[in-house]
Amino acid sequence: MSVALRPVLAGLAATFLVSLSGPLEAAEPAPAPPRVTFADLADRADSAQLVIHAKVLKTVRVANERAPGVKPGFGRFYVEAQTLGLLAGSSGIGASLRYLVDLPLDARGKGPNLKKQDVMLFARAVPGRPGEVQLVSPDSQLLWTPALDSRLRDLLRQMVAPDAPAPITGVRELLYVPGNLAGQGETQIFLKTKDGSAASITVRHQPGQGDVWGASFSELVADVTRPPEPDTLEWYRLACFLPPYPPAQANVSADYEAKRQAQEDYRFVLAKLGPCERTHD
Repeated sequence: MSVALRPVLAGLAATFLVSLSGPLEAAEPAPAPPRVTFADLADRADSAQLVIHAKVLKTVRVANERAPGVKPGFGRFYVEAQTLGLLAGSSGIGASLRYLVDLPLDARGKGPNLKKQDVMLFARAVPGRPGEVQLVSPDSQLLWTPALDSRLRDLLRQMVAPDAPAPITGVRELLYVPGNLAGQGETQIFLKTKDGSAASITVRHQPGQGDVWGASFSELVADVTRPPEPDTLEWYRLACFLPPYPPAQANVSADYEAKRQAQEDYRFVLAKLGPCERTHD
């Protein structure tokens, strides 16, 4: 191990509680990029200070005994990379990067050969250590592809838009108000958000018509003709963070029939949103 490398590894060990076993270059060809869902991207982007496009220059395996928390079948690697672009984040980063990542191992215990491969990193800066970043999770390095780049840039644009929906933290109230005609009525579902901003869901019933619904992330009433499209930030905030059942502490219509309808409408919305599919832990 070179003298020049030791200070870098010491800094990474302080951040990740790991150290190197010795230089073991990965030998397997780079695998095909795994399928990445919209929720996979949004989870990582939500947690990241920095989203970086980089090129891997070098990988070194970390000793198993110095890599706590690594999943079976995975190894931890020290990576040196070249910065190709900063997609999100205000922290200045240099032309080179150093970080740790967990990667799958083959039957021989070898990691994938990522040398000269382009990757996307979801990371945070390491205070006082220029050039070092910490991934937001051990698997927050994704192989770069043009399709992934396009999807990610679109998501990041949605996240920084002035009217971007705030993260949902719970359900506050469910109120059903019947209309003047049989089968007519409306349920308002008021949500809690991380920043305290307004968010609600409206479900509307009209006799002889199908039920319609929409969501609003402002004080305005939801447009029930335009529910959130799948794989959008609005959809992600709802599909991935609404609880499967209204919590016991939520205020629900007191009348038995109104309460039943409000809860049924809540289940209707969840069914229309569909599952929040994730492929990462």
